[in-house]
This record gives sequence, structure tokens and C-alpha cells, in this order.
Amino acid sequence: MSTVSVKDVAQRAGVSLGTVSNVLNRPEMVRSSTRERVERAIAELGFVRNESARHLRGGHSRLIAYIMLDQSNPFFTDLTRGIEEVAKANRLAVFLCNSDQDAQREDDYLSLVLEQRIRGVLITAVDFANERLKLLPDRGIPVVFVDRPPSPGGDWCSVGVDDIEGGNLAVAHLLDQGHRRIAVVGGPSIIPQVADRHLGALRAIESAGLDPDALTGLDTTNLGVAEGRRAGARLLGLPARRRPTGVFCANDLLALGFLQEMTQQGVAVPDEIAIVGYDDIEFAAAAAIPLTSVRQPRFLLGSTAAELLIDETNSNGEHVHQQIQFVPELIVRSSSRLAGRLRVPS
Repeated sequence: MSTVSVKDVAQRAGVSLGTVSNVLNRPEMVRSSTRERVERAIAELGFVRNESARHLRGGHSRLIAYIMLDQSNPFFTDLTRGIEEVAKANRLAVFLCNSDQDAQREDDYLSLVLEQRIRGVLITAVDFANERLKLLPDRGIPVVFVDRPPSPGGDWCSVGVDDIEGGNLAVAHLLDQGHRRIAVVGGPSIIPQVADRHLGALRAIESAGLDPDALTGLDTTNLGVAEGRRAGARLLGLPARRRPTGVFCANDLLALGFLQEMTQQGVAVPDEIAIVGYDDIEFAAAAAIPLTSVRQPRFLLGSTAAELLIDETNSNGEHVHQQIQFVPELIVRSSSRLAGRLRVPS
């Protein structure tokens, strides 16, 4: 079946190509009787305008891309909703890409984006040193980093949360509950947010006057539930006298996996081991033992990043890069709040 063209519409309506174009793009310029005739021809023929071709001819697109870190993490679902809401209000579409915490997969998507006439790119990056990221602005494609710390040079827009303070809040809370041996679960450390949360945890330990050895690192290959369970099994394999009694996980999925392992092994939470997560996804409050978590403004992160990107694409070179950083909030629930005295293994 052949595609209906503007020429077909013009012939059916008995008008010029220019008149059809005006009806599609500047209907107020066309007499109502003529406009109705063209619109009737469009309906009868089933004409659908080719937006992609039209915008490519004009040298711009109505498509922005978001390369997210992990599609399976509800944190990014909520963040993406913020992006899509702003894009919709500006009559833009969003091309969603999932790097799945894989630097090579991320690089493949960046290569694909460079080949397309994308209006702009939002990215929660695995590898901020990727050379293709530097190529995007050179090709006239603005980039906004999402959920990352500000860059020292200020050459990019970025939106993030103070993850050092978030790690500090989590571990300071565990210290306030009486824990003196604390584990930090999460990785890989190439992800800046994870590295900063670890740094904040260490800051809390040092502020309490404790030896850095009071902090045990349990690295993971990714930030998923299964890795949280494996980290829980590793912790339980440590000698009881050296085993941490407080655990800070770099995100809620890790924390939920860790909590599953404790429940399965019959370890009382929080009486024997207290757990704090990060992100405060919806499942955190709904867990069998509601999870204490460091809350990030997920929707606001996405919507703010999209607004910055759209502002830059519309600025005609007058855009000023902004580095916006939100403050995290600790939400205390049953997984870490002790009703009585901490039970320390003998």
C-alpha cells in the first residue's frame, strides 16, 4: 500500500501544495471553507504527516534521548516520569536507552545517538570519561548529566543529589543507634554516585572519632537485588565477633536483597543487623520490614534535567550551564530503628 502524500491531499481538495502546508502548519492563514475542504481530504485519504522528515529538513528534531543506568530500578522509572512530563509539555518525544550498568552498552548507545538527529541527550552515565560524550556538544547535541555530582569545570549542565551527605546521613544514623561495626554494600566504584556514598559513610565514621577499620566494604558487581542477597551471605560468613551490626547499602535494591537474605537465614532485623538503603523507592516502605532509606527527589531530578536540556536547545547559544544539587533526606523506618538495646554477637 502506497503512502498518502501532501500532493495527493492537494489533488483531492483541489488546492495547491502551499495551501495544504498552511493548513498543516499555519491554519489561521487559510479561509475556513478551504481549510475544511483540506481537512476533509486528509480524513478521507488517511494522510499522516511525516514529522521526522519535516524536522530533519528544518535541521532539528523533536526527539530527546535519555540513557539511564538501570531500567529495572524503580528509581529510574520515577526519574523518567519527570523527564517525560516536561518533554510532553514541550511537544517532544523521549528515546529511552538502558545501559544496564554496562560501559560498553552505554558506548553503543552514544554511538547510535551520534548517528541520529537527536535534539539533546540526558544521561546517567556509567563512564563519564567516555570520549563520545565529548563529541556530542561538538556535533551540536547538548548533554545534561542526571543524578551526578557537579563537574569542576562547569562545562555541562548537571542535576544530582549530594551523595556524600547522603552516605554521611545513613551511617551517622546507624552510629546513633549504637552500631560501631558497619558495612557498606555496593559497587562498582566506577559509578560516581556509589563512590560518593562510600565517601560519605567514611566521613561519618571519622566524625564519630572511630577508626576507619570500623567500616567494612562489601563490593558488588552491580546494584541489583541478587547482589544484595550475595552480600548478605558474605556478611553472615564473617566471624561473629567481627561481623558488622549495621549495614548501609548503596541503593534500595541492594538493601531489599540484603533484607531477604537476613530473613531467610533467621537473622533479626534490626535487633541483630540494622539496614539502611538509598533512593527511597516505593518498595522501601512496602517491604516486610519497612526499610530506612536516604530519599532522593526522583521526579524532580528528571523534570529539572529535562528543563535544563530544553532551555539549552532553545537558547541560540545564550544558555548558561547550571550545576544543580539537591539535598537528600533520611527516612527512618523499622529496618534500623531499635526499640531496645542492640544485640551484639558473643
